[in-house]
Amino acid sequence: MPVILIGICVSGAVGNLLLLLIFIRDFRNGRGSEVKALLASLASTDLVILLLCAPVRAVTYYKQTWTLGSFVCSTTDWFQHSCVVAKTLILAVTTRAKHTLVPNAAAGPLYSPTWIHGALAFIWIVSMMFPIPQMLFASLLPHGPKTICVSEMPACASDFMSLFYKIYPTVTFVVPVIFTLAYYTKTLHTAVNHAPSPQHQSKVTLVLLCLSGALGLMLLPEWGTFTWIRLGYNNPPVGLIIFAQVLLYACSSLSPVILMTMYDDVRQGLITIWLIGTCRGSKHVPGNKCPKTEGNGAEVGANAVANAVSGEKEKTFPDVEHFWTGRRNTQVEEEQDPVPWEREEKML
Repeated sequence: MPVILIGICVSGAVGNLLLLLIFIRDFRNGRGSEVKALLASLASTDLVILLLCAPVRAVTYYKQTWTLGSFVCSTTDWFQHSCVVAKTLILAVTTRAKHTLVPNAAAGPLYSPTWIHGALAFIWIVSMMFPIPQMLFASLLPHGPKTICVSEMPACASDFMSLFYKIYPTVTFVVPVIFTLAYYTKTLHTAVNHAPSPQHQSKVTLVLLCLSGALGLMLLPEWGTFTWIRLGYNNPPVGLIIFAQVLLYACSSLSPVILMTMYDDVRQGLITIWLIGTCRGSKHVPGNKCPKTEGNGAEVGANAVANAVSGEKEKTFPDVEHFWTGRRNTQVEEEQDPVPWEREEKML
């Protein structure tokens, strides 16, 4: 388990860092949008989960006891659930964001940071408030020679918490995921069947639909085991609990893969970053010239091909050039003209 979690952490962290670099480059070049801002926030949340939450699980599996102190015990589940709830709500907010180019200036700017910042602040406040009981009820207990971190619910709050643990997953997971999937399914159906340019309008919608579907499927076991345990039923199988935790962290590693393979802007930004890194790495090689990275990766490739074609056009064989130069500078006299009838027709 520690090896699996470390592999997921490393691969997911690299992917989310690349996503953040691509989005930062797009915003600096004036190609940002509201959806890109929300996806950058989603990548940041995934990066925090992989760098702060997953290592705690890996250390616990390796040590087979709790060695990180009472503060980490009381905050680790609260912080992890805050990030998971924030991811779900961020994807739900993308349904209200602009993600296509707006040719008409009267339609408004493509990126409006005011409501994006307000929405993200509201999402994180709500996400941190809902899991507060997990922080209040977490405690360290001795278990033989070892120490374990558990959640102990007092008897006086059992009725209220039983109701709370039914409302909490419904409001923060079930309703947002169903709403997001239904919205993007309907939007994609409309774009394909009724839009004037369905291929252009449905690309980003399909990406967001796949992201929402992957998040819903991969977080379902975690929310199921969480509700199962908190409602006081028989303990779920240990294998199911471990499987749910692995899927939770794998979900944060899968999001960059979906965006890099399906989202055109992200894929072109990845090509541009790769070209920049390759050119910087080959600076010490003499005679190696890299193309200028103006715009996206497709533009770089087009510029390189255009330069090559223009270079080929400028090359001329010397014998042929001398022949045509001689022909241009030669004036044929009327007596030596091999086709005199052509001249007579022109004169007529």
